[in-house]
Amino acid sequence: MKYKLMSRKFWICAAAFLSSIATSISGIASDNKVVIVTGSVCGILSAAIYAFAEAWVDAKGVDIDDSDLDDIYDVPYGYDEDDDD
Repeated sequence: MKYKLMSRKFWICAAAFLSSIATSISGIASDNKVVIVTGSVCGILSAAIYAFAEAWVDAKGVDIDDSDLDDIYDVPYGYDEDDDD
């Protein structure tokens, strides 16, 4: 779960979904059916695009073995080995 919270794809999807909900709510408040439908469609599309992106990344990750992951995740995120501060 911690990996998902660090994922940029997840946060972009969450922001797109929340924007779609806000659009739908503003459409309901203004009684504009086009805005309601636009917000709903964009919410569904953002979830579908996220699912596709995760599936694509997972499919590409099948070729990586555990030794490759040790090399990738050896240095903690945001930590620079050369920085002694």
